[in-house]
Amino acid sequence: MHLTEFWNETLSLIKSSTDASEFQLYFSELTVDYGTENNLTVYVPSTFFRDRLKVKFEAQIKSTLKELTGHDIDINFKVRPKETRTETKKENEPLTEKEVQKPAQNSSDIKATPKKNHVLLNPDYTFSNFIVGGNNEFAYNCALAISKDPGLNYNPLMLYGGVGLGKTHLMQAIGNAIYVNNPKANIIYIPSESFMMEFFASIQNKTQSQFKNKYRNVDALLLDDIHDLENKKETQEELFNTFNALYQARKQLVFTCDRPPQELKDFAGRLLSRLTLGVNADLQIPSWETRFVILKKKAEQKNIKIPDDVLEIIARKITTNVRDLQAAMNQVTAYAEIINSEVTLEIAQNLLKNIFAGPVQQSIPIDLVQKVVAEFYKLSVQDLKGKKRTQAITLPRQVAMYIIREMTEFSTTEVGTEFGGRDHTTVMHAVQKIADKLKTEPSFDAVIQNLQRIVRERASNS
Repeated sequence: MHLTEFWNETLSLIKSSTDASEFQLYFSELTVDYGTENNLTVYVPSTFFRDRLKVKFEAQIKSTLKELTGHDIDINFKVRPKETRTETKKENEPLTEKEVQKPAQNSSDIKATPKKNHVLLNPDYTFSNFIVGGNNEFAYNCALAISKDPGLNYNPLMLYGGVGLGKTHLMQAIGNAIYVNNPKANIIYIPSESFMMEFFASIQNKTQSQFKNKYRNVDALLLDDIHDLENKKETQEELFNTFNALYQARKQLVFTCDRPPQELKDFAGRLLSRLTLGVNADLQIPSWETRFVILKKKAEQKNIKIPDDVLEIIARKITTNVRDLQAAMNQVTAYAEIINSEVTLEIAQNLLKNIFAGPVQQSIPIDLVQKVVAEFYKLSVQDLKGKKRTQAITLPRQVAMYIIREMTEFSTTEVGTEFGGRDHTTVMHAVQKIADKLKTEPSFDAVIQNLQRIVRERASNS
């Protein structure tokens, strides 16, 4: 068995145990040069990729290869020369090319698309353009299943989460996929506010029957931002009746909301029970690996050359949502074009320093961060300030120190004083420990982001 097959099998095993977006990030642009049966060279696109790949996967790659081959394999990671970075795929290239490593496309993406795009749907909102990560994988899989058999499973589907996390993208991807499979399908995508205005207009113009016929005879109703119907009793009643008609006819219903549906206020109980009758899928803030992949794909789609270190700092610092990520990248590239310069790390840092600082940075008190972290870990603020050094307390204490240093301008000395008079070197050590943990544990990044989001929300509401 040639080393090529062993390498392919190694990648398959790693892929089966790794988050989809993380695997795409680290393995989609690798190429391999096979030397002897005991060594190989892995070429990566940049020093950034090389260093990160070695930290996260070198040990796993080597141990898996050893288990498969029965002996150690010497692996040399090298940065691919610039002139060869855009070479086309060679014949019999192993499982290291982009198209192999990306999530498998569904049949609706592969089929020939209709001659015209659906007039109510954004043609860019497809499953193939959606970056899948641990933060949205369940929602993605539900949406994909619905697109293949609308009205049969996961009906209705409720997609919920914060602004700019991909709810509308997934919703319209369902519509586009259904339309590709069946161009004659009657699909309506509409924001809830527009639905309400159209309903009121039908009452005013005495055209309720036309309104009901329009919405109760669709194959798929995609209703965006359902939270906009809070306290809109008449519209809720109409939606309730529309829901029943479509559900009984086994037609697909998809809704989006900016919060869990159970948190909706001034919503008719019987309508709320209908909205949660099927599947509720949460879209969360993506990990930094997923954010990096999103930026890289956006740059590729626009044919923009941006160094990895610039994409990395944007992905690291912009932790709110995908829209803010793209806005930051667009701002950097537009400025570089204006001054006729290549995009550099220095340009990005100077241009986005206010964004990186955060909108409420100066107004965040230390005790607010302490309280948020303590509540999350089910501790008291006094536990964080105290002398105990158990793991159950030390990690939350380090997390609080890290977040304070990331989100405020307090010095390490000032932070240490607020944690029981600890020395500034203790704070520095804590910050470094969390930074190291973030590099090796992608799931922990989601914890930090969630805590930072809570801090920002409470600070802005105080």
